[in-house]
Amino acid sequence: MTNCAKRAPEPTAASVPASELECMQRAMYFESNRSSRDGMIAVGSVVMNRVESSAYPNTICGVVGQKNQFAPGVMTKAMQLNTAPLIPGAAKAVAQGERHPRIGAAKFFHAAWYKADFNNMHYVVTTGGNAFYEKRKPNRVTNPRPVKATEGLTGG
Repeated sequence: MTNCAKRAPEPTAASVPASELECMQRAMYFESNRSSRDGMIAVGSVVMNRVESSAYPNTICGVVGQKNQFAPGVMTKAMQLNTAPLIPGAAKAVAQGERHPRIGAAKFFHAAWYKADFNNMHYVVTTGGNAFYEKRKPNRVTNPRPVKATEGLTGG
């Protein structure tokens, strides 16, 4: 007799409420500069890292709607998704479990042009106009500056 543990089913876009998918789309629309699928998936990966962390709300809308965390008006400004046709598919892909391969545990990002001056920022990827990073103890930071921008690492 074998002992096979049942795995939880992979999430599907259908198992994520439409309102949560819209919040993910909003984060991608207003934060990824609508410039690349990699940038959208990276933003979505950060959102999901926060959802999975006990330090943040446990819903996509809760994370995206947190005060002073995402672009001003992210929850209220109008989106023109016809100008960003990749966003609905990218939001569904993240809801189904896709993550940017270099995001890891990163929960933070800023515009790639911004020069931050903190000693606890460990950069993992720059894509879609943003630099993504983990906060670490200063002695564990090995990439203290944004890494060279890369694109084309996500499927789709």
